[in-house]
Amino acid sequence: MKRYAMVAATLVFVAATGVHAQGPPASTAEEFEAKLGYETGTVTLKDGMAKIQLPASFRFIGPEGSRRLLTEAWGNPPGAADGVLGMLIPTASSPLSKGGWGIVITFDEDGYVNDSDAAKMDYGKLLKEMQDQAVESNEERRKQGFHAVHLVGWAEPPSYDRTTHKMYWAKDLVFGDETDHTLNYSIRILGRRGVLVLNAVASMDQLAAIRGETKNVLAAVEFNEGHRYADFLPGKDKAAAYGLAGLLVGATAVKAGFFKLLWVGILAFKKVIIVGAVALLGAIKRLFGGGKQTA
Repeated sequence: MKRYAMVAATLVFVAATGVHAQGPPASTAEEFEAKLGYETGTVTLKDGMAKIQLPASFRFIGPEGSRRLLTEAWGNPPGAADGVLGMLIPTASSPLSKGGWGIVITFDEDGYVNDSDAAKMDYGKLLKEMQDQAVESNEERRKQGFHAVHLVGWAEPPSYDRTTHKMYWAKDLVFGDETDHTLNYSIRILGRRGVLVLNAVASMDQLAAIRGETKNVLAAVEFNEGHRYADFLPGKDKAAAYGLAGLLVGATAVKAGFFKLLWVGILAFKKVIIVGAVALLGAIKRLFGGGKQTA
């Protein structure tokens, strides 16, 4: 089973789901991993835009090592590695092992996201909105040969820290007639010119493990001076066309070409992890009233 990828200007959590259809032969797995180029300590991203002070629980691999892991080992299409700045790999496990996972690092330069709507957000209402749109779009997905997607609820309710300008949440999803639930764990880090996005797709039984590393990751990744949220210059810097609610329902994903590729960490039979262009666009239209311009 292959793990397909979407890496559209994001910083993504990735969970291994078992067999690597296009991974290196077992006899060369150790050699393959040794050539990924692991780094420790502090690493810099995108010409000094941000830095990662690696905790002991993670290692870093650069763009080339990330490309090899995503495409050669995990069987993603070549486009999955476009724009990838690097990956974080847990120290405790190999990314080639069953249950191994990593964090794909990219950047969405969509502009400054105003967080003034933070105090007014009704997460229950937003969830209901997304659930309704998912139901409405299931018929279209079936016509296109995809399974239905059911948004069960929050696996982790949304939380936003106005001091650090970091937000996270997790969704509980079910695909078609599957009995196993899929976890979609998301983190957003706001900056002066865009957003770093962390997105995990895994089984629900991995929630505790991923949640346990969330604080480490949040503390490790920071924008550098000049690129921080507080460095935004009104009237001079670009502003995003949406707020925090847009991040939650996927405005950045739609704009960045979310549906051109499939998510990292998804089994071939679970292509429908993508809730659907119809669902996301519909939700955005309802929430922001901007139609195509907002999307």
